[in-house]
Amino acid sequence: MKTLISSTLITLALGAPLAAAGEKSIVETAVAAGSFKTLVAAVTEAGLVDALSGEGPLTVFAPTDDAFAKLPEGTVEALLQPENRDRLVAILTYHVVAGDVRAADVVKLNAAGTLNGQRVDIMVDDDEAVRIDGAKLLSADIGCTNGVIHVIDTVLLPSDNDIVATAAEAGSFGTLITAVKAAGLAETLMSPGPFTVLAPSDAAFEKLPRGTVENLLKPENRDQLVSILTYHVIPGRVYSDEALATRKFATVQSAMVKFAVKDERAMVGDAGLVATDIEASNGVIHVIDTVLMPPKKMANSDGSFGTNVVAAPVKWMPMSNSSSASTTSSCSSSSKSSCGSSNADA
Repeated sequence: MKTLISSTLITLALGAPLAAAGEKSIVETAVAAGSFKTLVAAVTEAGLVDALSGEGPLTVFAPTDDAFAKLPEGTVEALLQPENRDRLVAILTYHVVAGDVRAADVVKLNAAGTLNGQRVDIMVDDDEAVRIDGAKLLSADIGCTNGVIHVIDTVLLPSDNDIVATAAEAGSFGTLITAVKAAGLAETLMSPGPFTVLAPSDAAFEKLPRGTVENLLKPENRDQLVSILTYHVIPGRVYSDEALATRKFATVQSAMVKFAVKDERAMVGDAGLVATDIEASNGVIHVIDTVLMPPKKMANSDGSFGTNVVAAPVKWMPMSNSSSASTTSSCSSSSKSSCGSSNADA
């Protein structure tokens, strides 16, 4: 079926102006088509003309003028203002994938990493239309000297909230945010990063022994709080499929975390992954059902080794199905999340 769909898409064309598109760069091809005036203006204002005219190869999901016209009134004009250039660059690079990815390969993917850093989701809907983050693919495989253009009917919008803002918006990470602020890590997690955060939900913190959170939030225990929180952060963007394929990653705290599939559930350490691949402007969040504790032996600032002691020895509680369901429900509002144990195969 996918072969038939991609073959059909390849036969679509935008008309005579594109007949010789293979002789032009991506920018020149877009200009010649006449239906990408807003896109070309945006690329010019963002200072990306040279990048999209270079050797490449690049794959561009190109919104038509009609696609830009669907944005709320004043959006394009605001994005073209010099003070909004960073946001404009973020949006435009979210439409570009490194390499020459043709339609026959696009339909085989579930997602693709963009030059923005975030991923676009790819699917074939019930009407056999190819969707890129919900945008419909109108025409495919427009060859250029430095890559290929696929035409879409909607402008793709990456997340513009940082990790802290994304967690706050979700409404189910109040304890985590409080801890991050108490540890003095909020500014770091709002910086460009990128970071991958294994985010325990409020329900996960509630599973800790009574008094543990209150103890950790005391100023005299700040070093230990920092150690625990940074054990939940991996440098760079690590999506769920990459995590389960690579399995072992060094955290910012320096100790390793291990991903695995156990009893058909995706796990990191003793924690279950209940929602994955929640995009933020500076990284990605995976929601976990248990607070992770770093190895008991940890280096102190003077190079000696101490023992990790929380309020009391932590007795990990097995996650019940009801607990999983409530946590999953709280994160389902994210357009970029995948909830439940099915992520084991992501």
